Amino acid sequence: MGCCGSKEEDPLPRSPRYSVEKDQRRQKQPPQQQQPPRHSSSARGFSEFSLAELKSATNTFSSKNIVSESGEKAPNWVYEGRLQNDRWIAVKRFSKMAWPDPKQFADEAEEVGKLRHKRLANLIGYCCDGDERLLVAEYMPNETLAKHLFHWETQTPEWALRLRVALYIAEALDYCSSEGRPLYHDLNAYRVLFDENGDPRLSCFGLMKNSRDGKSYSTNLAYTPPEYLRNGRVTPESVSFSVGTVLLDLLSGKHIPPSHALEMIRGRNILLLIDSHLEGNFSTEEATAVFDLASKCLQYEPRDRPKAKDLVTTLTPLQSKPDVPSYVMLGIPKREETPSALRRLLSPLGDACARMDLTAIHQFLVMQHYKDDEVELSFQEWTQQMRDMLDARKCGDLAFRDKDFKTALDCYSQFIDVGTITSPTVYARRSLCYLMCDQPDTALRDAMHAQCIHPEWSTAFYMQAVALSKLDMNDDAADMMNEAATLEAKKHRNMKGP
Repeated sequence: MGCCGSKEEDPLPRSPRYSVEKDQRRQKQPPQQQQPPRHSSSARGFSEFSLAELKSATNTFSSKNIVSESGEKAPNWVYEGRLQNDRWIAVKRFSKMAWPDPKQFADEAEEVGKLRHKRLANLIGYCCDGDERLLVAEYMPNETLAKHLFHWETQTPEWALRLRVALYIAEALDYCSSEGRPLYHDLNAYRVLFDENGDPRLSCFGLMKNSRDGKSYSTNLAYTPPEYLRNGRVTPESVSFSVGTVLLDLLSGKHIPPSHALEMIRGRNILLLIDSHLEGNFSTEEATAVFDLASKCLQYEPRDRPKAKDLVTTLTPLQSKPDVPSYVMLGIPKREETPSALRRLLSPLGDACARMDLTAIHQFLVMQHYKDDEVELSFQEWTQQMRDMLDARKCGDLAFRDKDFKTALDCYSQFIDVGTITSPTVYARRSLCYLMCDQPDTALRDAMHAQCIHPEWSTAFYMQAVALSKLDMNDDAADMMNEAATLEAKKHRNMKGP
């Protein structure tokens, strides 16, 4: 089995359901010129929502739906909402004219929307309508780190969970840095959310400023980086400073100003700073390592602070309960698994995807060949370039059949880069190649491209489900499995006729 290290730079596609006429016109355009039209919020990529959809989801932005920690006093309110397909969402509503230019807001939202990672509460859409500027993200049902640390009711987070929170924040920031988004605005314990499995995730909302040229820190100035107080600019080093303040929160269970904490750190008064509610159930050696890391993050000179990758390197070996699920440590019920009844309704491909059986998926795609592609070539299109492109696809098909996934990736990429024909099957096959090479994020992009080309193709949804499962985005994966099964059932009904 081949492996690969290449990574496609193509932006994460949005997932429209659009007319056949538009799709046919799109097939004759190079990939870089493709401009999918406005698309439905039922898609699992990145969507432009209508204001009516979000009003309906949030009960017309009812105050009862506000989940911001500061309630109606927050500078930008966050609402919980439920779409018509029963998916829960979080909607951030900016104050009027915070972003006067709608294009600038949309462009910035789309850049953040390209990011997809299991350590992020990912951005799934936005809305620009009149004075309204709204961001839509995955909903995290199990409260914020601030709630669990500062306002807990039944139990305080145990030490191992606090270490996991620190690592997951670092991993999220490291991923964002690797994707060219190293700045995170106003990082604090309210930005860390817990998903349905109890895993901590970093809110995507902090990847955008609160306004086009507004403040990046809404918290007390005692917690802001010193250079921000001097020049009002956020840098990657400023983010490291904010990580240091969150590490202090995790250590102490309190929101202590860094200047006060540093005095205790320098005096090595660890026991004075550590959260008394832990009742001694922590490793002094691990606590010392976290204290030292917090001290480095809080250095006055930005150049002396560690990078996100350094944070990951330091925190990874400190994890003391890697096999214990987060929901156990958080004290919440286990998330219900996908009902077995659903699996009985799945096709052989659907069952293989539910089992994450990549070998069976490969066998299906080989047998399926190109019967779901609907491309007709005119005589004029049989140019030398066309013949070369089809030769590249043929080379990819042979390599794919023989499980030489590295060669298949290269050949299919040549075919796709020419852009004269858009083939959903090629994208689905290349998606599997990326999965075989342990690149689920890129595999997800290709599966979404396949859906863009063929919006009713169940295979595209199944491939997205597998990639999402690999990214530990299990709720989204289950939704995609359901949608794929629904499309298959619809297709079978149409074949049978009335």
